[in-house]
Amino acid sequence: MLVARALRALGDGFMAVLLPAYLLALGLGQFEVGLISTATLLGSAAATLAVGAFGHQFASRRLLSGAALLMAATGLGFAGFASFWPLLVVAFVGTLNPSSGDVSVFLPLEHARLAEAARGEARTALFARYSVLGALAAAVGALAAALPDALTRHAALPRLDALRAMFLLYGAIGLVVWWLYRRLPQTPDAVQAPPAPLGPSRGIVIKLAALFSVDAFAGGLIINALLALWLLQRFGLSLAQAGAYFFWAGLLSAASQFAAPRVAARFGLLNTMVFTHIPANVCLILAALAGSLPVALALLFVRSALSQMDVPTRTAYVMSVVTPAERSAAASFTAVPRSLAAALSPTLGGALFAAGWFSLPLVLCGLLKIGYDLTLWRAFRLHRPVGE
Repeated sequence: MLVARALRALGDGFMAVLLPAYLLALGLGQFEVGLISTATLLGSAAATLAVGAFGHQFASRRLLSGAALLMAATGLGFAGFASFWPLLVVAFVGTLNPSSGDVSVFLPLEHARLAEAARGEARTALFARYSVLGALAAAVGALAAALPDALTRHAALPRLDALRAMFLLYGAIGLVVWWLYRRLPQTPDAVQAPPAPLGPSRGIVIKLAALFSVDAFAGGLIINALLALWLLQRFGLSLAQAGAYFFWAGLLSAASQFAAPRVAARFGLLNTMVFTHIPANVCLILAALAGSLPVALALLFVRSALSQMDVPTRTAYVMSVVTPAERSAAASFTAVPRSLAAALSPTLGGALFAAGWFSLPLVLCGLLKIGYDLTLWRAFRLHRPVGE
């Protein structure tokens, strides 16, 4: 499962950078880039909601295999269509992820199975490895965003065809992921509590989902596809240069997620989530206001070194405050509002870019995330995890 996560992140890494370039090469505008990004997240939210409501009736391996086949079909769809409406449909139905994190239907299914593999601090460490592998693979994937330009220069391949080839590669990765999921063992009933809908933990899950949705809405204003668009158009970066930025940013994010379990063991899951997130978002606001590329990149790198430390700790925190039988449903019902909220904001971000407000999405993102951090800490600072 960890290998499958890394492969999916590899595809997400180059897709987040190449998606806006591909859509612009097809003749679409900045607003359409935002709309298609919104459709990808709305579709992920709908699929995740279905998993949360009905997924407990099916084997997780079967659902994961189906999602992997959908990933393969998504790559074929984007490579095959060239007009806005078919691409919008494929974006909604498919698995394309234009954001910096995993907001796909894979997420709750994988989280529920990983949560059964360890307990306490060991669970936090396992989720950290899961997140670190994803971040490292996404960083390598970002470097692969330079391949279309290299193919254009050295293989005399038209640029649009080179971009299409990357979507075919994304589909091929989906087939490999499908093969890996098919090899997953069935989880023994003696180890895993039978999955169940939300029950005793409903109240806390609803509160967490509401707060996570604010964080996700803010993040959707500057998902990787839009951040790539910002770098490409404000500072004139090439695809290779933008890919190099996302590579180093991904490495910093991976390092921070690797350190997260040790920080959480010392300071607690909630404190780690909140007090690494706030300075990261201050850096994002300052980067938006920076007048030169070196200053903006330096601030964005500092942000990358801090902003993802909450990813494994947030997942471990959710798993720790619900009963074992509710974990699959809790993972879905905290992921769904995040996907829905994140799906609304890329269109807004794209509209602001199209209107010439290039810095405003970054500033709004930072301010909303700081508000989320402070509210989360105030609401849950006295809450204790459910006993294992």
